[in-house]
Amino acid sequence: MTNNSRRGFIKTAMKGAAVASVGGILPSFSARSYAAIIGANERVRVAMMGVNSRGLALANSFAGLPDCEVMFVCDVDSRAAAKCIDSVTQRQHRKPEARPDFRKALEDKHLDALVVAAPDHWHAPAAILASSAGKHVYLEKPASHNPQEGEWLVAASAKYKNVIQMGNQRRSWPNVAAAINELRAGAIGRPYFAKGWYTNNRPSIGKGKEVPVPAWLDYELWQGPAPRRAFQDNLVHYNWHWFWHWGTGEALNNGTHMMDLARWGLDVDYPTSVSSIGGRYRYQDDWQTPDTQVITLDFNNNTSIVWEGRSCNGRTVEGTSVGVMFYGDNGSLVIDGNSYRVYDLQNKLTKEVKNETVIDARNLNNPSEALDHIHIQNFLDGIRKGAILRADITSGHKSTLLCQLGNIALRSGDTLHVDPAKGHILNNNNAQQYWAREYQPGWKPVV
Repeated sequence: MTNNSRRGFIKTAMKGAAVASVGGILPSFSARSYAAIIGANERVRVAMMGVNSRGLALANSFAGLPDCEVMFVCDVDSRAAAKCIDSVTQRQHRKPEARPDFRKALEDKHLDALVVAAPDHWHAPAAILASSAGKHVYLEKPASHNPQEGEWLVAASAKYKNVIQMGNQRRSWPNVAAAINELRAGAIGRPYFAKGWYTNNRPSIGKGKEVPVPAWLDYELWQGPAPRRAFQDNLVHYNWHWFWHWGTGEALNNGTHMMDLARWGLDVDYPTSVSSIGGRYRYQDDWQTPDTQVITLDFNNNTSIVWEGRSCNGRTVEGTSVGVMFYGDNGSLVIDGNSYRVYDLQNKLTKEVKNETVIDARNLNNPSEALDHIHIQNFLDGIRKGAILRADITSGHKSTLLCQLGNIALRSGDTLHVDPAKGHILNNNNAQQYWAREYQPGWKPVV
């Protein structure tokens, strides 16, 4: 990024911040605090929001890059924050500061970017707050908890003109990009159907009990924009994924990655129709989202995508627990991690490109750190050099929306008819109720 473009960004961020209204939930910041957003040196300073699992892995990844410094660790769990600070200090040999409330970190004029790895209900609200504060954002998938938030986030990016990279890291994996290039070049003729999947053997989460909030947890801030619910002992950490109030189920937890590759490979944006079947079949417990689900999407270029998720039965597909396969006029192509295979119509293997980096798709925290560095570096280069992002927020929202529409189809029990130009649900008030959510008073995001 040139000095002129840096000054332009700062000027734009200051102007936007002066008129932004955030309902009083971003305390004590003013346009004056943006005088040194980037700072004198070229190191990008980041704050990590949510560091218990995936966030801890991301913190170590960011700290391991020479042109980056983890400046703040922000977590409502004091134990997770302490563990992350110790780990990051060993990586970068500089101790980050604990700022439990990430909004306080956003007030620091030396901070460049916020990394959001908090629960799904925080993704878009935190990214919008960071954008309005003149910061860049690395946002873990999914882009949002619901479609309305996704559209707000895209609008925020356009308004504040900051860099927002979504954690669809496979877009930066070399062999995945090569596979998509081969697909686009006609390796299997015209690709017309893509099938993605995710499988695991997750245990039951049981029946939770209402208990006092642990001393190590700021549950009020953990809930943030979500309307208040009593604390129960099977919610924090990770099991929130399976409650609609905070999470988005396996479809957005892991399906977003494969849906993104499918959308990329078929070169499609929004569907014309969406249907889904599934349910919570394996256990009788508090888990609300489906543990078994199939989402089907049709597009107006005569293509379709199917995603299959099985949270509680780990039988593989095509020999892998997670992947995507494309079918075309002249054969098929399967992407497995950072490798791919091409087959002709007689099922003969015609090409195989193998991955040399160890990937554990079922590792909940850090399945592919070495490869993820490439994606994070692309984000940093977007800030420092104006590099084109491989997973900008507009693209991230589109892929997230495909999974959200699948969940809406499942929850409403309807086949959705969708505007292929905007992705909006057409003529269905029953389904439309899931497009947005209610917020705790005073916490609704404002762009």
